[in-house]
Amino acid sequence: MTVKPESSRSIAVIINVHAGGGHAQELAQRVIDGFRHYDIQAHVTLAEDGAQLISAAGNAVRQGTEIIVAGGGDGSVNAVASMVAGSKSLFGVLPLGTLNHFAKDLQIPLVLEDAIRTVAQGRALTIDTAEVNGTLFINNSSLGLYPDIVRDREKQQSRLGRGKWLAFCRAAMEALRRYPFLDVRLRIDDVEHRRRTPFVFIGNNEYLMNGLNIGTRKSLTDGKLSLYVCHRTGRLGLLRLALHALFGTLKEARDFDILGTTEIEIETHHRRAKRLRVATDGEVNIMQTPLRYRIRPASLRVMVPADTSLAGEA
Repeated sequence: MTVKPESSRSIAVIINVHAGGGHAQELAQRVIDGFRHYDIQAHVTLAEDGAQLISAAGNAVRQGTEIIVAGGGDGSVNAVASMVAGSKSLFGVLPLGTLNHFAKDLQIPLVLEDAIRTVAQGRALTIDTAEVNGTLFINNSSLGLYPDIVRDREKQQSRLGRGKWLAFCRAAMEALRRYPFLDVRLRIDDVEHRRRTPFVFIGNNEYLMNGLNIGTRKSLTDGKLSLYVCHRTGRLGLLRLALHALFGTLKEARDFDILGTTEIEIETHHRRAKRLRVATDGEVNIMQTPLRYRIRPASLRVMVPADTSLAGEA
């Protein structure tokens, strides 16, 4: 469904219909009215799922739309960004999800009207994206515990009707009870590393892993992947790593690797295990190994607040 008001400047806004509390029509009108305040015509498309988000974004890119805006959580933002990256279009974000990591790292306001103002009056910042086997991600990708938790959470939500956070907590408890390990071979800068690990985490640029800022990024323009691997540790070891992170000593932990690079290849040790669950920005897919990660420097131009402290080329 597409809603088209009358005005002058024109942009495409693609919104996850399930975002914003589920009141899609009201949300669409708020967005239209918000952009009209800046004399901008917002063509709002309400998308039912990821496929519709991607299709609408692809159409907007092919039409040469100046600014393409994603409304939703990190998964929705990723879907639209995957089509905008590498194009001539600018990318805007209306953070309508639960966590909104991407928006927070770029200092994009979480209040809808302020986010609209950022798209209308902000500045363009050229940032990096990353990919695994051709699938783009703007935040991070992971193997092991997290994809298992997400898969189980989605099953509980669809089959049992549980809320997202209750389902996530139950899925996390079940994953920790099973505590499966991956036997992986990592190739980084022509050096091979073998690890037995409950998880592998790859970030688009460096994630802070200490104290209250854990899980955030200071920059999305450094042109590097960040790799975090926990190994040789059980459940108590995982708790010990959490305490290291809280007290700012994670880099000194013997059973935790932190590396920065531009390309990573990941393969399992066992020939039969050639397919792995891979999470990219919270979405889980089955991928064929080897998994080839690479950074895509300066591949997406995002509208951020004009007075942001973030550095980067327009």
